[in-house]
Amino acid sequence: MSEFLTFLEVGLRHVLDINGYDHLLFLIALSVPYAFKDGKKILLLISIFTAGHTLSLILSIFEIITVKGQLIELLIPITILLTAIFNFFKTKKNSKTESVSGTIFITFFFGIIHGLGFSSYIKTLLSGEATDKLLPTLYFAVGIEAAQVILVIFILLISLIAQSFFRISRRDFILITSALIIGVVLPLLFKNPFF
Repeated sequence: MSEFLTFLEVGLRHVLDINGYDHLLFLIALSVPYAFKDGKKILLLISIFTAGHTLSLILSIFEIITVKGQLIELLIPITILLTAIFNFFKTKKNSKTESVSGTIFITFFFGIIHGLGFSSYIKTLLSGEATDKLLPTLYFAVGIEAAQVILVIFILLISLIAQSFFRISRRDFILITSALIIGVVLPLLFKNPFF
């Protein structure tokens, strides 16, 4: 039970750590277009993201996939940037008729990229054979999912407060938040050695 709690906590900290804000920014960009009434849609998306994240960790642990850290450090901000830019187009769509099926594959793929960014660290935490690392990795994934649910609820609450008490339209809230995310991510891109 202590191993479960240990890796659950590591998963929680991974998402909620303000110093590792790339995961936070991605989740904010992913969830800001949604409201509480869209709870099933956003829960599906964050679960798909966790599945991709976990798959890449497992593939990395079994050394099926390895990617250079510099490339992943470039791709993670790109995923955040693309998600935030996509939000500008989502404001033009009717959310009642919108389906998440179009974003499921992309969210899964982005989860794989984000998981690869954490794969080196998780391997240093775990000892033994690859099969010994599988269960702790799944415990870690539970922590990731729990933290993402907490964060998404927080984001939805802020959105509700902004719209209800400050009378900011949902569209404006999405656009402002997405623009702020873009403003934070662009310098990260330009600091990358690939630029």
